[in-house]
Amino acid sequence: MSGRLRAIVVDDEPMALARLARLLREEGGVEVVAECGDGASAMAALRSLCPDVAFLDIRMPGIDGLQVSANAVAGDTCVVYVTAHSEHAVHAFETDAVDYLLKPFSARRLQATLARLRARVTARKRTFPERLLLQASARQRLVPVQSIDSLLASDNYIEVHCGHERYLARETLTAIEAKLDPAQFVRIHRSRMVRIGAVRDVELLPSGQYLLRLHNGQKLSGGRSYRDQLRKAFGLASPAVSEIP
Repeated sequence: MSGRLRAIVVDDEPMALARLARLLREEGGVEVVAECGDGASAMAALRSLCPDVAFLDIRMPGIDGLQVSANAVAGDTCVVYVTAHSEHAVHAFETDAVDYLLKPFSARRLQATLARLRARVTARKRTFPERLLLQASARQRLVPVQSIDSLLASDNYIEVHCGHERYLARETLTAIEAKLDPAQFVRIHRSRMVRIGAVRDVELLPSGQYLLRLHNGQKLSGGRSYRDQLRKAFGLASPAVSEIP
């Protein structure tokens, strides 16, 4: 992929489509190669243009954005969802989306998305391990990274949770974090890290902290200093200042 990002924009609302295309054209290093008003034309653009990124509305008549995304990812096109509906966020990230833009969004928020997109491009050029060598009782086992749900620091080792299995790693959480793809894993606390696709839902607590529920039944709270990167990882809108003491 070259330094210039080739993008298609997909939205069934003409004004929203025109605004996003305009904002992208105003950003350096982005070329909008197609503007699509429905899922069918988006699928055709993906096949003929092979863009670097597709900005997809989710709710569209006929073929929706989630259906389009399956073809985008299969063709090695990155996906950014652009929608007014927040309830699809967790499912969207299970499809490996780069980001989740909630309408209405600002030019600054779009710039953060583009920074995340470029980080994904850089990460693709790196080689991340597909397995980690972890301790299982008296043996060491090669564990697939995609089976990891969470990593919890405890004293001088890390507990690695994979479904209902538990392994140990004799290194720091920061050291393991450096080995893992930042597009798939996020640090939510100084002693906790999760795989984004392992999270079932996210709840904002009255304290201003986030509670994450994982598919394996785990419940993990995020740290205050990690709120911004947690929100960014899951495409969550920032709460009103009054909601955070």
